Amino acid sequence: MNDWPDLCQVFELKTVPHFTTLQKASKRLLRLATAEQLLDSTIETIQPDRHVALAAMDSTGLEARHISRYFVSRKRCKELQTRENTYYRRWPKLAVLCDCRTHAILSVITARGPGVDINQFGKILRPAADKVRIDQLLADAGYDSEANHRFAREAHHIESIIPAKHGRPSQKPFRGKYRRLMQQEFDKGILGQRWQVETVFSMIKRNQGEALLSQTYWAQNREMMLKVLTHNIAIILLVNELFYRAYRTPLIIPLTPKLFQVLSYH
Repeated sequence: MNDWPDLCQVFELKTVPHFTTLQKASKRLLRLATAEQLLDSTIETIQPDRHVALAAMDSTGLEARHISRYFVSRKRCKELQTRENTYYRRWPKLAVLCDCRTHAILSVITARGPGVDINQFGKILRPAADKVRIDQLLADAGYDSEANHRFAREAHHIESIIPAKHGRPSQKPFRGKYRRLMQQEFDKGILGQRWQVETVFSMIKRNQGEALLSQTYWAQNREMMLKVLTHNIAIILLVNELFYRAYRTPLIIPLTPKLFQVLSYH
């Protein structure tokens, strides 16, 4: 802004802010409690009735530096003239629960990968269930356990749909009530909607990038939370834009001979 003083006038700033202003603001605004309040505000705007018919849960990994795995792999192959691949040992991990209809993110957990998903089921579901009423929840086999089914169905009255594939394959009925139900009466058709959460991850990575610029663990968590908030705000803006276009676009119904006959009759 020192080079572009006109920007200060655009933002109505009397003085040029210090270059660490955004960094300090992110520490203050993206604390867990504050970030949860901001996320809840976006959900209230997107889901005013606080009802979600179908939700999905999953996790994904992000890059810890501004460079893709594909580039690292290709550069390594070119140097060694082999097909050896190079991957990072630890990476930022983002787990979300989203609405399959609107793609809005209802709850989020930031962590480090790799790691198992089965222990994060309750941590992701609880805040979402406190915000909205969920009818059905889809998750992959990584979250499969009888305890997770009980937590969803008995504690929150949510129909959990998780393929019973955790552990060794067996033709014998499972001991758990809900895992046995998934084994015997599993609806494969509705599980296809679980890919809606993959669409959410694709939207975040495509629109905001899959690489994090932050270096420290807590800064990376704040940056992932910022990506989630930005995603929900983008959905709000998109919905408003669609309603605005629909308001400005007149509804034109073609007058076919059959429709003309019906109108003439009445």
